[in-house]
Amino acid sequence: MSFAGMDFTQVITAIMAMICVSGTLYVLIMPLFERDGLKSRMKSVALERDEIRMRERARLNNAGKDGRGSLRGSQPTQRMKDLTERFNLQSVLTDKEVKMRLAQAGFRGPGPIYKYALGRVFAPPVLFVVSLFYATAVMGYGFLTGLLVGAAFAGLGYFVPNIYLQNTIEKRQKAIGRAWPDALDLMLICVESGMSIEVAMQKVADEIGVQSADLAEELTLTTAELSYLQDRRIAFENLGNRTGMDNIKNVVMALIQAERYGTPVAKALRAMSDDTRDQRMQEAEKKAASLPPKLTVPMIVFFLPVLFAVIMTPAILQIMDVMGGR
Repeated sequence: MSFAGMDFTQVITAIMAMICVSGTLYVLIMPLFERDGLKSRMKSVALERDEIRMRERARLNNAGKDGRGSLRGSQPTQRMKDLTERFNLQSVLTDKEVKMRLAQAGFRGPGPIYKYALGRVFAPPVLFVVSLFYATAVMGYGFLTGLLVGAAFAGLGYFVPNIYLQNTIEKRQKAIGRAWPDALDLMLICVESGMSIEVAMQKVADEIGVQSADLAEELTLTTAELSYLQDRRIAFENLGNRTGMDNIKNVVMALIQAERYGTPVAKALRAMSDDTRDQRMQEAEKKAASLPPKLTVPMIVFFLPVLFAVIMTPAILQIMDVMGGR
């Protein structure tokens, strides 16, 4: 059997050859025209991550004129120094407990110490004058009543710097506590991959800065202290003292013991990471267990009156109709 001078077998062979050649050309040529979507996405993610790192580093190094958010801290002005000497506040400036509390709040450098000392001096008279003027001129109270109100606010003004400092410490510790388990896991991964503890801390500081700038600052300071302090134990202890958190102090003690006795750092970090995860789970369970008692008062105040109204209103209306029919 022939088909235009060719038999059926030759036609099938030619068709199959053409299909094979076309498939080969398609496989070889099409990748040259296709865009690598995964590579482009990974490139964009890497660029975005680098931008975030640069922004966080710039914020950590340059931001914070009040001493917070800046690794170097702020310096006192000459006017602040003169006022401090005039009111004889050197005892406050040399108080180690005050310096430690300021460090736990994220205030570094000598500037915040001067501001704290002057705040304790000027807050009572400022609040006294403002409250006296408001009570007499705005509220219309008598002068004696205004003096009593001013005296009350002046007494409160003495504690305002301490209250503000304590609230700042608690907020900062809460922010660090939320990011610490993740940072510890990242540190464990870095150490197990062969990095030293200094390089691991710096790497974690770069990565965790987006989640918690305060924790990134502390790890960066610890890395710097490990590089120039002769006794590495002091650098680790400073990290625990600056944060004032028990879970970080436990990790610090584990690192100190690991370096002292030569035990693997990764093993100590793994044990502390598991404990930190368990503590966070226990805190979550504790908050969940305390939720029903907290909801009791809102339910009694807001839900039960509406529920009684919905249930009792039809019965009251029926009784009113029956009484009106009589």
